Amino acid sequence: MRAMILAAGLGTRLRPLTNDRPKALVEINGHTLLEITLARLRSSGIREVIVNVHHFADMVVDYLKTNDNFGMRIEVSCEEVLLDTGGGLKKAAWFFLEERTDEPFLAHNVDVISNIDFARMVQHHGKSKALATLAVQERASSRQLLFDDDNRLCGRRSDDDAAEMVRSAPQCRPLAFCGIHMISPRIFSLMTEEGVFPIVPTYLRLAGQGENIIGFRADEYSWRDLGTVENLQRAATDPGLPSLPQ
Repeated sequence: MRAMILAAGLGTRLRPLTNDRPKALVEINGHTLLEITLARLRSSGIREVIVNVHHFADMVVDYLKTNDNFGMRIEVSCEEVLLDTGGGLKKAAWFFLEERTDEPFLAHNVDVISNIDFARMVQHHGKSKALATLAVQERASSRQLLFDDDNRLCGRRSDDDAAEMVRSAPQCRPLAFCGIHMISPRIFSLMTEEGVFPIVPTYLRLAGQGENIIGFRADEYSWRDLGTVENLQRAATDPGLPSLPQ
């Protein structure tokens, strides 16, 4: 299985740490967020990865070269203009289509850490014949995705907006997205969006058109957003999260 690490963001919430480096190279206990994510993927048997870059892109390229790509095949997708999550995935489509396989791939934000079982996600994705499977948890978040009793995506809502529904359901459960998703490469033929665009509205559009976008309940796993300095400090001593690379 292949994976994409979404690492092109500006890391504004991590300032001043990102004033002179990309967020992918911000460190926890001497290990960069990129190294930590790659180690997690490698421990799950993933050896082929594409990383998108924008902010201080050359630093990421040099870092990977210096470390011999951590023993993996790593491609870099350079974005002259920051393309957001959907645009970034679409630009990297060639990597997942080059062998003309329908094998799903994993997309993983560089600024999250968890012990979510990727193998179980793959199994869940295949069993449900989903186009995309999103790791989600029941936790506080300013932005929530709405799922029906069969864990199908039905809409979303934020703290200050009314719910946006794309699929009718007797009742919906609000869940927070973990920034980790399993995606079937068929999605690229369905992406009508161009240029800069986030992936969640694409998921909502496709769910509204009858595609199977589902949630993988990850409540039993530890997860942390690493997008702020405070969360970085907490993650450094969190016993519930994966061990950092040795």
